[in-house]
Amino acid sequence: MAVGAFPFGQPVERVAQPDRGPKRIFVLGVYASAVHARWDDANGKLLVRALGVASEPCIFWCGEGLEDIVSRIDVPPEAGSLRPAADRYNGPSGRSLDQHYLEPLGLARDDAWLCDLVPYSCMNSGQARAISRRYAPLVKRFGLPAVDWPVLPSKCTDAARRDQIAAELRESAAELVVTLGNEPLKWFAAEVLGAPATLAACARDAQTYGAVHDVNFEGRSLGLLPLVHPRQAAGLGPHSTCCKLLHQTWIRQWASAVRARF
Repeated sequence: MAVGAFPFGQPVERVAQPDRGPKRIFVLGVYASAVHARWDDANGKLLVRALGVASEPCIFWCGEGLEDIVSRIDVPPEAGSLRPAADRYNGPSGRSLDQHYLEPLGLARDDAWLCDLVPYSCMNSGQARAISRRYAPLVKRFGLPAVDWPVLPSKCTDAARRDQIAAELRESAAELVVTLGNEPLKWFAAEVLGAPATLAACARDAQTYGAVHDVNFEGRSLGLLPLVHPRQAAGLGPHSTCCKLLHQTWIRQWASAVRARF
């Protein structure tokens, strides 16, 4: 069921792990990404360099099929045209997941159950400004669909959503839970697994970052591996150089020990 609508009318849809078989690890992120397009006016002048226009077709999408997705979106000729935005706007978190998390652990996508706290795309402040400045003034003029793109909730989970995530963790049969950034720790691991609520509480330096913590889930012992958000690991947009270096050190020095254990 759709939970909203992007500019130009595509539904904001929930995304979830498609393969429900047992997995070696359970990866928990924050919220789903979006497909981004460049929007030019009817004269070919740039309006928005990267506008969210559709839900990612799969969880932690890597950008495949981008051109086909964008080409199917109906735009009145007088409102301009869409074409795929630059690669850096489409699938960067998915590519980072593969390169900076799964590969160092010797794993492939088939080994991982992927989940997000918020299972649909959320509009950030940059997208809100672009829509307000460029899209909203043209809605009545060209009969464009209204935008109903949810923002990130102030509370990323409630009790019902934590129960849903716990059900996925149970179904996955994974022995290792990997959290990406502070939010999965705060909004799930601390509440359900009794883990520290922040990365800072889990790791003080390069010697402690990326350590596996033993946690209990429904009477079963699991490993918890708190790591930085893909934005930090890949150096995407505004990010912390310190966090990026910490993660690079983990890849070089400590990931192999986790791989050997799990």
